[in-house]
Amino acid sequence: MTMIHLTIPPLPHYIIGGLSIAPAGRKHPSRRNIGVFDLLVVTKGCLYIGEEELEYEVSGGHALILRPDAYHYATMACQETTAYYWIHFQTTGAWSVSERLADQQPGGGSMERIQNNNFYTMPTFTKQLPQFAKLLQPSRMDSLLRQLVQLNTNDHISGVKWKQQLAFQEIMEQLSASLEVAGPSPSAHCAEQAASYLREHYRDNITAQELSEAVNFHSVYIARCMQKEFGCAPFDYLMRFRLEQAKLLLLQTDLAVARIAEEVGFNQPAYFTSCFSRYEGLSPRQYRQRFSHG
Repeated sequence: MTMIHLTIPPLPHYIIGGLSIAPAGRKHPSRRNIGVFDLLVVTKGCLYIGEEELEYEVSGGHALILRPDAYHYATMACQETTAYYWIHFQTTGAWSVSERLADQQPGGGSMERIQNNNFYTMPTFTKQLPQFAKLLQPSRMDSLLRQLVQLNTNDHISGVKWKQQLAFQEIMEQLSASLEVAGPSPSAHCAEQAASYLREHYRDNITAQELSEAVNFHSVYIARCMQKEFGCAPFDYLMRFRLEQAKLLLLQTDLAVARIAEEVGFNQPAYFTSCFSRYEGLSPRQYRQRFSHG
């Protein structure tokens, strides 16, 4: 399966689109390096299209994304009346193409922000779209596309342009949903469950046994899965998440450091200060002062 990987943010954005009805005998136009992505969603009939050396039969309930930097062409004419939506979109962010679904790091952006001490920077992540896919909910996709195209009539109004972009993001989500049928890998599923439990109960004094019972996996397996998916052990993950919450309280409240330590799950303020200083390179008070006076 050919995958298109979009780096987000920035979000991919809708440019223009429409509904086309091609009678039998008509071919899709051939174009080279058109500079935008072209999403084709067929609701009836079939489009016969090639891109570089690959050929596709895009029948009803299927979608194909044509790349902005490639040559695409009709491999044959429509054999029957064919109805399809075409949507031009683009991204100003990085994108790439591969022949496989890349491994995702569940929740990795949050941990990356903690580790890099880059608290006010939005970490990027990858949105994966199948270049060619059978839609999970063709009727839902048809409804969204119809709504998007109908908005073209009034797209000179700024509020309508915003609605177009919102509808387009839903279309992107519908397209990527076809990749999620199989669900996450067993290790990712275990890691995600454990991380969710740790995040929900970070104020509590969690033990390895409690975590194991909560997610119904052995503690050794949980540790192995979290190391693979997040790059750290469960209680290192918990420590980092607690410190992230502490940063928020240091910046957004005037609570005493001892109270903040208690709020984020530390029994001893001195231990909290020691951990914070070790991970951040400065004490909680210095961290607060740096942002208060800088």
